[in-house]
Amino acid sequence: MSFQFVKQLPTPDEIKEQIPMSEELKAQKRKRDKEIQDIFTGASDKFLVVVGPCSADREDSVCEYTNRLAKLQEKVSDRLILVPRIYTNKPRTTGEGYKGMLHQPVPEAKPDVLAGILAIRKMHIRALTETGLTSADEMLYPDNWHYLSDLLSYVAIGARSVENQEHRLMVSGLDIPVGMKNPTSGDFSVMLNSVVAAQGGHDFISRGWEVKTEGNPLTHTILRGAVSKHGNTIPNYHYEDLQRLLEMYNERNLANPSVVIDANHSNSGKKYKEQIRIVKEVLHSRLVSKDIQNLVKGVMIESYLVEGCQKIAPDNIYGKSYYRIHVLDGKILKSLSLPLPSLLKTKRGQVLFLFSGMCFHIHIPNFIHIHIHINLCCGNI
Repeated sequence: MSFQFVKQLPTPDEIKEQIPMSEELKAQKRKRDKEIQDIFTGASDKFLVVVGPCSADREDSVCEYTNRLAKLQEKVSDRLILVPRIYTNKPRTTGEGYKGMLHQPVPEAKPDVLAGILAIRKMHIRALTETGLTSADEMLYPDNWHYLSDLLSYVAIGARSVENQEHRLMVSGLDIPVGMKNPTSGDFSVMLNSVVAAQGGHDFISRGWEVKTEGNPLTHTILRGAVSKHGNTIPNYHYEDLQRLLEMYNERNLANPSVVIDANHSNSGKKYKEQIRIVKEVLHSRLVSKDIQNLVKGVMIESYLVEGCQKIAPDNIYGKSYYRIHVLDGKILKSLSLPLPSLLKTKRGQVLFLFSGMCFHIHIPNFIHIHIHINLCCGNI
């Protein structure tokens, strides 16, 4: 046989019983879910920032990062909702390379999926317990959703998965915002078709059951750039791209038309410093068009403790990704040797938001500007 059945995995209910959520954490998640959902329904004018490592590779460094993020959230809670990007399983273009904690909870060791399931649930709970911030993860495998369904407040469907029928149908049963990325070809129609599918109700098979869903009205789009047939990256965050997406939304009867801009990947051409310019341009587009301001709900940024990337090895650098990603604790912090929150100040008419090395304004209704400073490095998908 071409399949070797290694071990039968526990059910999601069994895993949740083994590593349970406290009532306090459940209440915190309900609160966060409402705050994030209100952004997509238009009930809130806050701006969403999904930010964190390309791949969450170890619990301690991820939770240190998330704790720093939580201190920033306290300072900008009236304007921004920060969602830690804790991606525990990663798609690989050729199937080669590190696939995330789900597969390898110890990157230097052999794959152990059961240990990975336990590790990622434990990490998500620790991050929420220590910070009060519920997180985002990518749905690489639809069945994995059930192991974290009580923990996540945001889910992304990647460029390689967005055309998959099973992903679309699974999203139709979720009750949190789910972003559908444009495929690597860049086709907006494919992306919007996935939103149509996920916002509708379906009957299908899931975990050995026939299930029925009612549709997820919080399903939306994510623009992450494209790749041409010649292998060149094609950005799709410009004003004209946003206007085109808005027009295509208007041609469809979809609930809560929304888009989140992924500032990395093919939008940046994997040149991490380009993200600074990209976010600035997106925010400017929101400033000059009320319709685009209503459409663009947030941005995605890849960030970690130490910039750059590294190969898997016994002497790996703590807080440095196995893929090239951004830095939360960047040059400013290194030079000042200060904790990140001490660099955040509030001024009249604006909030100075320091994420190390990046500076831009977010225009939000009622004429308040948010000044964000971020130091970024590169991401790879």
